[in-house]
Amino acid sequence: MENINFNHTPVMLHECIEGLNIKSNGIYLDGTLGGAGHSTEIAKRLKDGMLIGIDKDDVALSVSEFKLNGLCNYSLHKSDFKDYDKVLTELNVKHLDGVLLDLGVSSYQLDTAERGFSYRFDAPLDMRMDKTQSFTAADVVNEYSEKELLRVLYEYGEERFAKNIVRNIIANRKVKPIATTGELNKIVEDSIPRKFWGKGSPSKQTFQAIRIEVNGELKGLYECILGMARKLNKGGRMAVITFHSLEDRIVKNAFKLLSSDCICDKSIPYCVCGHKKEVIQITHKPITASKDELSNNSRSASAKLRIIEKL
Repeated sequence: MENINFNHTPVMLHECIEGLNIKSNGIYLDGTLGGAGHSTEIAKRLKDGMLIGIDKDDVALSVSEFKLNGLCNYSLHKSDFKDYDKVLTELNVKHLDGVLLDLGVSSYQLDTAERGFSYRFDAPLDMRMDKTQSFTAADVVNEYSEKELLRVLYEYGEERFAKNIVRNIIANRKVKPIATTGELNKIVEDSIPRKFWGKGSPSKQTFQAIRIEVNGELKGLYECILGMARKLNKGGRMAVITFHSLEDRIVKNAFKLLSSDCICDKSIPYCVCGHKKEVIQITHKPITASKDELSNNSRSASAKLRIIEKL
């Protein structure tokens, strides 16, 4: 394996492993493999079971291959986790005993300047999780129309100063293409009055929004959660970690549907839908990082963990 410094501390590791209630002979899917932080612990608990790992990032897959080697029977796949059904079909796997999704971007991706995810470095505007993908953040910033840019910043960044930012992006790109994260960061900073910056960088929401657009992070997520949950064996569990309200809302709503009996409109006097709950919610409220974890990993501050169990 290429000697890569893939630093990524798995968030709520103990809570995830405990929540998955791992069976030694079970089949487990880690749909967001990363550096195999969570998967390594799953693998250690498997004897006759199997671990299936999915990631879009070649570096993550390379690091995971190295870490998991010899721990258990495993199969790693370069794919979007939303294409899990194709992966399971290839493996002739019909049901799972557990699913883990750790959504968002890895620390390695954020901290590797040339990947172009972070406003902390001046690097090419990239933000691709899959580096073989041609579509980059530069395409969004330089090619999207005013209307499309506003949609991205409002929908995926919930950015209150979206109009100012978009206006300045368009003005700057008329002079020359916006090529780096540093240039974009400067435009955002110039677009937001300093009194509204709050804690940290004012660029956080804009960079998040563009990253989500580049990688299609929220498209099909709701349907994917439903489908994965329905692949679980009885007693199988699904654990999902989110890092912002947009992701968490989708997961919360999917879990609510799966754990509900009647989903008829409240104005209807009796049930006509016939919907039956398929899971129970192990976490009625999301689990958040402990004080100890927060002190050691500040990026866990926004994390929320939700867990369900198949009936």
